Amino acid sequence: MTNLATVPIERLGAPAPAGEPRRRWLSPAPERVARPRQRPRIVYAAVAIGGIAIIALAQLLLSIGLSDGAYQISSLQSEQKDLARTNQALTEQLTAFSSPQNLVQNAQALGMVSNGNTVYLRLSDGAVLGSPTPASAANAPISANQALVPNSLLQPEQVVAAPVPDASSAPQAAAPDPTVPWQGALPSPQTH
Repeated sequence: MTNLATVPIERLGAPAPAGEPRRRWLSPAPERVARPRQRPRIVYAAVAIGGIAIIALAQLLLSIGLSDGAYQISSLQSEQKDLARTNQALTEQLTAFSSPQNLVQNAQALGMVSNGNTVYLRLSDGAVLGSPTPASAANAPISANQALVPNSLLQPEQVVAAPVPDASSAPQAAAPDPTVPWQGALPSPQTH
């Protein structure tokens, strides 16, 4: 702590007495001391511009990589859709070909006939349950069960042409409604 009596009057904010020279509290800066040689400012500018260029190049390469990945994803998604459609079509064909109607059709094409006499073989002792008789086309229970329940996937649909109406049986054209005024090329109602 300083005593107020020892502090110069100028510091307290009061003007110095008239006879005393004014004391300065500020002094000029000392002479510049020789320091080691400084780097020129152009080096800093070159480092800053180089850093910006590296960042811009990295951003450009990253953007190119991301857009290439997006195109690859898009092409893979379209390929996946095509494969899913192909898979669905092949599954439908497999279902149609493994249907009982297709089995009967193929068996009949090979000359096989179905036997209406059901006979079972018991595997434990080899006993035959029922009376076995040879199958023939005459005693087949239903020679074509696909006639009862047709498989639309196996048989192409019959396209029946619609009859062409003659002009004498055509209905008369309706007369235009007089409440709708004609405005230009298309009739439209009056709204206001």
